[in-house]
This record gives sequence, structure tokens and C-alpha cells, in this order.
Amino acid sequence: MQSPAAPGSLDRFADAPLWQQLSSALREEIDEGRLRPDQALPSESELINRYGVSRTVVREALADLVRAGLIYKVRARGSFVSPRRPELKFVGSMMGSSADLEATGRIITTKVINFETDAADAKLAEELQIAVGEPVIRLRRLRFVDTAPWLLVDTVLPEQRFPNLARANLENQSLYDHLRRHYGVHPSGADRWISAVNPSVEDAELLQLRPEDPILAIDSIAWDAQGVPFERYHALHRSDGNRFYLGIR
Repeated sequence: MQSPAAPGSLDRFADAPLWQQLSSALREEIDEGRLRPDQALPSESELINRYGVSRTVVREALADLVRAGLIYKVRARGSFVSPRRPELKFVGSMMGSSADLEATGRIITTKVINFETDAADAKLAEELQIAVGEPVIRLRRLRFVDTAPWLLVDTVLPEQRFPNLARANLENQSLYDHLRRHYGVHPSGADRWISAVNPSVEDAELLQLRPEDPILAIDSIAWDAQGVPFERYHALHRSDGNRFYLGIR
């Protein structure tokens, strides 16, 4: 195991408190790869001896790293470096989840679970700006990332705008890419609502989770370059093993 910096690296005359300096020193070890994912950190006693600080200082520094998601603790075993979680940007993107995920180098596959037509109720008609009772397409897909189920999405589209969509093979295909190429629809913007929820028993089984496991739910209404809504979806995302990036400019 690589050793942290020497005790002299902590400046007792600096404005920054000792716990913050120790946290920064360990963070540097992690960022530079000298402490690797799932590798054990030195014990509290080792850190006390190496840096000449109190147990309170060590525990405050470790707590800071836990809050930052850089380390995790295992009871009776100590502290370990957290695995790096890939940043996924599609929550704040209009490329579509397939394109955004593929850009990270992940292997993406999609299974179509259900495809049917239905009549729009009042709420859905208002969201898609169509008449109540107008036919809509309901599409349920399960997306896999590196062979693991990761995204379950229920999409609703106005059938009049997308005739013959039922004939399309959307298995392992990007829906947005298909809409661009075959219907000339270019997503321009969306409203999205994000919340933490517990999946139903059925949804948990599809995502290979327990019903008590929290997941990320995203509801979205997307519109085209003319500002006309064309898609309404409800997606359930596994959040373990990834973190989501949303840039605000």
C-alpha cells in the first residue's frame, strides 16, 4: 500500500484546520491513484501516528471524505476508497439516453417490453397538446448498460404524428435517432422532474433490485424545434454505480 504524505505536510500555523488539511492530503492520494478504488485506507491509529494528530482530527477528515463520496466505511474493517462512478449527462441533454451513454464508452442494449396504442386522457392530451381521446403510442423499454439492467422507460407519443412506428424495429435502437431519421423530428428542449422513489415489485424485478431500493424517477415532456410537444416519458433509473451530471450555465 502506498503511504500518505509525511507528517510534516500538515501546517499547524495555516488558516485551514488540521482535519481539512488531512482530508486534502488523502484526497490527493486518491485523485492521483496512489490509493486505488476499494483499497483500504490506513487505520485511524496509523493516521494518528503518521500525521501527529488526534483521533478527533482523523475522524473529522474521514467523515469529510465520506460526505464527498470519495471513501466508504465497513464496520469492523475500516475505510476504503470508493469506486469511481461514471458521470452520465443525459439527464440534462437532448441527445437521448442511448447517445449520451454510448459517448461514455459503455455497451448499450435495449429490449422492447411492450408496444401498444391507447386513447389520450385529459392530462396526457394537455401535455402533448392533442385532443382528448386521440390515439397515442405507449412504448415500454428496458435498457441495459454493460449487460446490467439500468433504465426502465415508459414513453408516450402521438400516433398521428408517428404513423407506422409499430413497424419499426426499436430493439437496440435509439428512439430519438429513429424519430430524426424517419419523421424529421429534432428534439429541441424538455421539461424534466426528478425524484427519488421506490419501484413497484414488477419494476424492481425488471431492474434486478429490491422493492425497498431507492431509484431515480424522471418525468419528461420533450418538444421539437417549433416548440410542439412530441414525447412524454416516465423513466426509472438505477443510480447505484453511476452519478448524474447536470451542468447549469
